[in-house]
Amino acid sequence: MKKGWIIALGILAFIIIVILIIVGWGVRKYNGFVTLNEGVNQAWSQVENVYQRRSDLIPNLVATVKGVANFEKDTYTAVTEARAKVGQVKLSAEQLNDPAAFQKFQRAQDGLGSALSRLMVIAENYPQLKANENFLQLQAQLEGTENRITVERQKFTQIVQEYNTAVKKFPGAIIANFSGFKEKQYFKAQEGADQAPKVQF
Repeated sequence: MKKGWIIALGILAFIIIVILIIVGWGVRKYNGFVTLNEGVNQAWSQVENVYQRRSDLIPNLVATVKGVANFEKDTYTAVTEARAKVGQVKLSAEQLNDPAAFQKFQRAQDGLGSALSRLMVIAENYPQLKANENFLQLQAQLEGTENRITVERQKFTQIVQEYNTAVKKFPGAIIANFSGFKEKQYFKAQEGADQAPKVQF
């Protein structure tokens, strides 16, 4: 009888140890997903910050352009409208796994970037604008902001890749699916970015 109890207790202890190992692994995986998800949210917050900085610079830039040059009205109207569209399209960290919402956000930001690029190209035709110190400072700030946007988008892409890889890898994918951790979206290149620009002299 004693031998039977010892064997039963040994099997029970083994089962408890296996269960504790599996539960411990599951908890570690879950906590890892939480950490990665928070990393994505933090990186997204930085992307939003630099986009907001760009958006905040635009009214001053447009006002300076209007005040210095008899500028093409449709150009700064396009910038103003693009900025308004960006203001209407908000994307929270919780929506980063929604491809449609993410694409809508990216299209609005790309539209604003294109409108700003046109504004800067046209500004080159106005010597009095190029000599205006306010305009030059705003232009430098805008260029710096565009560089920050690129850097923050790159960081965001890296952390999303790390997160998405963890969410998709087996056996962690089981915990991720059970816990509601879903794949996040990446930024994509602007349409036509794969085509070399045509330069004419």
